[in-house]
Amino acid sequence: MSELAKKICLIGDFGVGKTSLVRRCVSNIFSDDYITTVGVKIETKIINLDHENSLKLIIWDIAGTDNLDNLKMSYLQGASGYILVADGTRRNTLTSALALKQEVDLRLNTPPYQLLLNKADLLADWELEEDDYLMLKEKGIHFRKSSALTGFAVEEAFEKLARVL
Repeated sequence: MSELAKKICLIGDFGVGKTSLVRRCVSNIFSDDYITTVGVKIETKIINLDHENSLKLIIWDIAGTDNLDNLKMSYLQGASGYILVADGTRRNTLTSALALKQEVDLRLNTPPYQLLLNKADLLADWELEEDDYLMLKEKGIHFRKSSALTGFAVEEAFEKLARVL
């Protein structure tokens, strides 16, 4: 069996659920305790691509931000792809995520990514609407709703990115 390793980064605003998504993907756990990520936290996850091949994702969970300063840009260096996270209960985090996507694409030559609209378990509090989805589609931005709490679409997002890489 052959195993490659690829660095990916999770980016998005504060409190959108990046760390919870990583914990759900790597350890299949969720905690209601909110712990702010300071700097970066690194985890690994092996994704089996087929009977012969797997990919080791080196996941950099970068502290929440609505822009990329030089320090956060240095964390992104060498990344093969990224997961962009917005919180569906806070529309402004989608605006921040799209600005981050522009910065990353400009500086890293448009690497593969997945956009997660997280907290799908809170649809009653959802601020994103059909117009937001249409805007994303018009811009050619693929997205999926996810929930770190329930695990909905989390594994699939990481696996999809791994397969693209």
